[in-house]
Amino acid sequence: MKRKLYLIPLLPCLLQLTAFSQDNKSDTSKHAWKEMVFGRYAGASPSKHPYVTWGGDGPLLSFSDEIKNAGVHVHNIPRFTFFFNVGHNLNYDFDRHFGIFTGLNLKNIGLITKDDKDSVKLKRRVYTVGIPLGFKIGDLRRGSFFFFAGGSYDLAFNYKEKKFIHGDKKDKFNEWFSDRTPLLMPSLFAGLRMSPGFGLKVQYYPKNFFNKEYKEVLVGGTATPYKDLDAKLFFVTLSYDFGRFPDHKHWKEMHERHKKHWKKNS
Repeated sequence: MKRKLYLIPLLPCLLQLTAFSQDNKSDTSKHAWKEMVFGRYAGASPSKHPYVTWGGDGPLLSFSDEIKNAGVHVHNIPRFTFFFNVGHNLNYDFDRHFGIFTGLNLKNIGLITKDDKDSVKLKRRVYTVGIPLGFKIGDLRRGSFFFFAGGSYDLAFNYKEKKFIHGDKKDKFNEWFSDRTPLLMPSLFAGLRMSPGFGLKVQYYPKNFFNKEYKEVLVGGTATPYKDLDAKLFFVTLSYDFGRFPDHKHWKEMHERHKKHWKKNS
């Protein structure tokens, strides 16, 4: 329940951006500002051709609902990251209200655990590249509001771990295609998108974040540091999915319109 409290700060953003979506579309300056911040929506194609949009995620808050070490609860701290969560989506809309999509997305996800007794904090993260497969239902033509959901299969290609004692960094390392986590990480996701370009997405990884069978070679023998660890990863993100790619010609035309608007009203 405590973890859900971390979602509360996202609510004002949701309410504020919903209010933005109700602005008068005839107001050129406000419309231009929205496009500069959120980009243009790449709506359903009347000709029913596949089209490419932005994918990936924005600010991302990842955590585990519960982490256990040999059945004992481990305190975990939500981990916030902004870089690098990017990607592309390939969309196909059957009509103006229903469509499907896939793509290729890069994500930075992980966990932070803390042992209050020994003042030891561990930050663990993986970079993954994933292929989502999902569907969209709602106003796909204008993008005023629609719901999307699906699943994704991620490949974990870089693992990093940092160790802090009493707030001081004591150890850090990263490994390419590490065996410390599963190589393939399936997940489920659901979210919504509303005008002018704001999205909220929740993603869940049902597989254990750690590889319990991992063996670490030490002086004089081996160790299995994750054999008793259980952690199922969640993340919540402010998503910028389904926006149109930047168009230099469009930005130039929009800039000229914006200048004329200000000259007219100055």
